[in-house]
Amino acid sequence: MQRCFTWILLVVALTTVGSSLAQAPDGEKSRWFELESLNTGLGDPSDEVRRQTPREALRSFLTLTEREDFSAAAHLLNLADLAPDEQVTRGAELARQLASVLRRGDWLEPSDLPSRRDAMIVDPSGQHPMAGQPRRNLLLTSLEAAGQTHNIRLARYRVGEQDPVWLITPDSLSYVSALYAEYGPSWLEDHMPPRLQVPLGELRLWEWIALPIFLLLIGLVGWGVHHLMDWLVRRLFRRVSGAFTGRIQTPMAFIAMAFVARLLLDSVVSFSGVVTTTLRILLIIIMAWGVGMVAVRLLDAFLMKMTQRLVGEIDDTKHRDERKLLTSLYALRRSIILVTVVAVIAYVLSQINLFGTLGMTLVASASVLTVLVGIAGQAVLGNILSSFQVSLAKPIRMGDLIVFEGQWCYVEGIFYTFVRLRSWDERRLIVPIRYFVSQPFDNLSTRSPRLYRQIVLTLHLSADVAELRERFIELAKQEEHVVDADKLECHVTAQRETSLEVSCYLMTRDPVGGWIAENNVREQLLAFIRDEHPEWWPREVVVLSRQDVARGE
Repeated sequence: MQRCFTWILLVVALTTVGSSLAQAPDGEKSRWFELESLNTGLGDPSDEVRRQTPREALRSFLTLTEREDFSAAAHLLNLADLAPDEQVTRGAELARQLASVLRRGDWLEPSDLPSRRDAMIVDPSGQHPMAGQPRRNLLLTSLEAAGQTHNIRLARYRVGEQDPVWLITPDSLSYVSALYAEYGPSWLEDHMPPRLQVPLGELRLWEWIALPIFLLLIGLVGWGVHHLMDWLVRRLFRRVSGAFTGRIQTPMAFIAMAFVARLLLDSVVSFSGVVTTTLRILLIIIMAWGVGMVAVRLLDAFLMKMTQRLVGEIDDTKHRDERKLLTSLYALRRSIILVTVVAVIAYVLSQINLFGTLGMTLVASASVLTVLVGIAGQAVLGNILSSFQVSLAKPIRMGDLIVFEGQWCYVEGIFYTFVRLRSWDERRLIVPIRYFVSQPFDNLSTRSPRLYRQIVLTLHLSADVAELRERFIELAKQEEHVVDADKLECHVTAQRETSLEVSCYLMTRDPVGGWIAENNVREQLLAFIRDEHPEWWPREVVVLSRQDVARGE
């Protein structure tokens, strides 16, 4: 039994060692792609061709093509799909076209690529999913041409026992012709004198001259469209809602500027990647902002028309369904704005291709920036969430009469970050919506604007309450704002040594009308007591002693 157990252990040990020995070469091979030969038609590369790391490969390619040494730059391409006799001429041409595509299509920085030969991501925190793993294929950039997205990649190759090198993949080179047709030199650059083609910093000399002219031309287009829209509004669109036509000049001007700029970039002029990337992002933001603003202006005009036709003056005398509809429309407006902003941000981020072209340094910077923006914008985000809470729960509606911090106010507007209230004296109170929902308030229009009003009179003990009750009911029935005459009440609610307290209650159709009816009835009751029963006024009883009486005599 012991001998059998020993043989089993021996077999297991030999199997484990054999499997590890068999897997060791595969583990090494996973760090690169094995090739039998590499660019045999090009000969040996010069010392200026550095291909040991991804960063060196990209920097070397950009440097050589900047000096127009395309034959040397061809050594940084994997020309496996070309015959050896075609690699010299065709390789140099592919290097020239690819350099032109990369210079105009995207803003590439070699420092964003790994400096390690195995391209391993070093993350001491261990949060990156690929930390500590060697890589043999990296994405440089993604560019669109003819409606399709093409990836430009670097890969690591090894021939025999030679040192592995990083090269542009053959699949990426197959897209160069299509990308060059999209991002190649523009008509203007083809006709530019050679002396203006010299590099000057990040741009070429002609770009420093053409860029201000380009921006000036776009600005003139925006100025012209703005004035044209203003003329059309005043001359042709007078009958259209002024709330819409009178506020779309600026968005339409920016849309026209973005459209003309895009047209010029596609057909007339193409700048370097740093300018093209910046302009592309700005044009996307401007176009989306302009379209969103036009949609919001149109919605505002619709809301204004709905307010004028259905609600009129915003108060709680209107039908509850009308005020609820107006509140829902304002909530729809906020939703449209939020969806537009989120869509613009998502679209811009997708176009930037952040995670495919930039390194972990920028990703970490973006994470830190997100945290800082989140902390700084906590109040704003809290107000936005509170705004949607109000829209969904509807504790208030447009036109509701509320008592907020002792003031009677109508809800005139519910916006993203604040509530606009109109007080009884036509003042506007702007209250942060987060503060508003955290404070108690009386909504006098929640279910019905009808409200009980109370009139309190202090009278002498000899006052005839029955006669006063009859007079109160008679006067209350004459008020137009008083409803439910069967609910009129008048009772003695308190009694003191020399007076009694009489309280009269009347039901009114709305709070403001009830306030007016209350004052009218009070004035008439006081006039009735003064003219017909002055003895009902409360009097102080003074008790005189015998000494006071004798002294008075």
